[in-house]
Amino acid sequence: MTHPAYPLRTPRLLLRPVTLGDLDDVHAWQRRPDVVRWMAGAAPRTRAESLASVTAMAGEDALRAEGDCLTLAVVRDARVIGAVELVWRSAADRTAELGYVFHPGHGGRGLATEAAGALLDWGFGGFGLHRVVARCHADNEPSARLMARLGMRREARHVRSYRFRDGWADQLVYAILADEWRFRPVRSG
Repeated sequence: MTHPAYPLRTPRLLLRPVTLGDLDDVHAWQRRPDVVRWMAGAAPRTRAESLASVTAMAGEDALRAEGDCLTLAVVRDARVIGAVELVWRSAADRTAELGYVFHPGHGGRGLATEAAGALLDWGFGGFGLHRVVARCHADNEPSARLMARLGMRREARHVRSYRFRDGWADQLVYAILADEWRFRPVRSG
């Protein structure tokens, strides 16, 4: 079983496992149409659906085997403003997939970049990953910009590659290698 030494701290944030006590904060973004807009098959969640989601995330506190997801609550001023996650895709290839979701009320200040960067620091350093990928709907420009701010390179645009709402959608794929992460230029906010 592998996980960061909790909590992970950044200059403005604390990252820790999700708990059932986070329900109100998580539901505050999961119920918003503008948050679930880009999530395949997702619709604004009821409080009961958010409880099921928080319960699942609370069990995602470590990487034990391939396929596991490590989900961390992103805390600022004692409130959970988002979540970041790593899904362990391959032990042999030392790869994982990065994911994130944030309440829009906290956007535009570099907090998502800071949180995702802290998780990548641990993934490449503490967990020994070689490569991390991230994906988004091709029209989800804020997500694509976040991946670029993290130093990830756009590797692909998969044309009409997955079902989304009532049709087919393009998907962007970004990636970064451990040595690219270690030697990336330092960017502000």
